Amino acid sequence: MRLLIVEDEKRLARVLADGLGAEGHAVDLAHDGRAGLTLALREPYDAIVLDIMLPLMNGYQVCAALREAGIATPVLMLTAKDGEYDEAEGLDTGADDYLTKPFSYVVLKARLRALMRRGTVVAPTVWRFGDLVVDPAARTCARGTSPITLTAKEFAVLEHMARHAGRVVPKTEILDHVWDHAYEGDVNIVEVYISNLRRKIDAPFGRAAIITLRGAGYRLAVDGG
Repeated sequence: MRLLIVEDEKRLARVLADGLGAEGHAVDLAHDGRAGLTLALREPYDAIVLDIMLPLMNGYQVCAALREAGIATPVLMLTAKDGEYDEAEGLDTGADDYLTKPFSYVVLKARLRALMRRGTVVAPTVWRFGDLVVDPAARTCARGTSPITLTAKEFAVLEHMARHAGRVVPKTEILDHVWDHAYEGDVNIVEVYISNLRRKIDAPFGRAAIITLRGAGYRLAVDGG
């Protein structure tokens, strides 16, 4: 997932970003509401973690502005407040869920996974492409009964392709969703990770799940290759 965290408590924001980043997610940070809104309007995030008490623009204002602009990205609101009226205001401005500080990191991750399962098409708990099994919750991968060890970033690339299995995924789209906003390296880093995935999920099993369409991108075969 590509995530945006808008939180003015910089230590908390960094802890969350480091934790989520270590699991392979691409995480951008903003420390005031105006900067958060600018990023959210410009970048294709899968979910936004949004504090309510922010400088320049509060979380209610940011969320309302996003919805007015037609941005439907799921929003998880964070607040030190604890009251049903605060929660109601957050939901009324367009937030999808609400978490009161202090909170458990495990609960935060579970809430984000739940937000990603919502929508017109419910994401499966486990993806199966032939004998290729991808479990986004456990962040595991296997060919039949053979587990495959992937790095966090390798899994993030595979997860994004699994979410869009059967269609061509451009290299730039993978870069946008798996690497954070601060990444300024070579776009060809995607090719390196695709090569790593082929070496792990295809070559040992005589499969060809990841197909290259030159000039267009990559496609994950729905039959697992």
